[in-house]
Amino acid sequence: MPTITKSTGLFPSNLVTSVYSKAKGFSSLAALSQQEPIPFAGNDVMVFSMDGEASIVGEGENKPAGDASFTKKTITPIKIVYQHRLTDEFINMSEEKQLPYLEQFVDGLAKKMARAVDIMGFQGVNPADGVESAKIGTNCFAKAVKNKVTYAAVKADENLDDAVALIQEKDCDVTGIAMAPAFASALGKIKAAGTGTYLYPEFRFGNKPSNFGGMANSVNNTVAFKNSKIRAVVGDFTNAFKWGYAEQVPMKIIEYGDPDGQGDLQRTNQIVLRAETYVGFCVLDPDAFALITTESVSGS
Repeated sequence: MPTITKSTGLFPSNLVTSVYSKAKGFSSLAALSQQEPIPFAGNDVMVFSMDGEASIVGEGENKPAGDASFTKKTITPIKIVYQHRLTDEFINMSEEKQLPYLEQFVDGLAKKMARAVDIMGFQGVNPADGVESAKIGTNCFAKAVKNKVTYAAVKADENLDDAVALIQEKDCDVTGIAMAPAFASALGKIKAAGTGTYLYPEFRFGNKPSNFGGMANSVNNTVAFKNSKIRAVVGDFTNAFKWGYAEQVPMKIIEYGDPDGQGDLQRTNQIVLRAETYVGFCVLDPDAFALITTESVSGS
């Protein structure tokens, strides 16, 4: 492992792989999409729609054309910064003694980056303060998805059925479910009428099964981050959602000033270890998803 210097550098490639490998374990969107994140510097993804069925054509008759269209979706890089204060003794440590600190820093970066992908993708807000981000705009589930079901804790399983039905009506597939802990807990409390038997005991006592009803499942508090009304997201995460990251992760040690708003570094004999990276994501087909939400939905 190369020694960290005071100048701006890059995380070694093996550590970047470690970060994004760990990220898949903490991000519901990464887990449910079941895909390797693709390094990018901003990509356009073409979404093709070819409707219409095959047609019988008689001899000498005109051959009808089915409706076909394509739209462009852009995965825009969004910059994420992660930083942590350490005693200034760190910069004078040997490489061997620096390693445990760096490993903890990488682990923290992986977890926070993964949460950021979820929070931005589900809610469209800045993870730091929960405020809507203009950089994300409508490219998030909360704003892009129009299929909605009103949440009812005692009928959480029926909510899922209704959400799946909305997606299938649009001729789309369902491959996964992202649940808030409260939604998973509600499923665990549902009992069979007249018997008192729990219908979904796999959700009791805070358990988080990775598969439910034959679909990939992820329980994560990022689904209902802060004031979000979302309690579950159902849909085709495998095909209708993409995410990626920038390969290079710049890092540097800051010795002077107040880079994080917590006071002058020299006065407290501290340094800041900072890493910056870019991630991107895109809801390719909003019709392929449905939200189970606490807001009242017409017809629910």
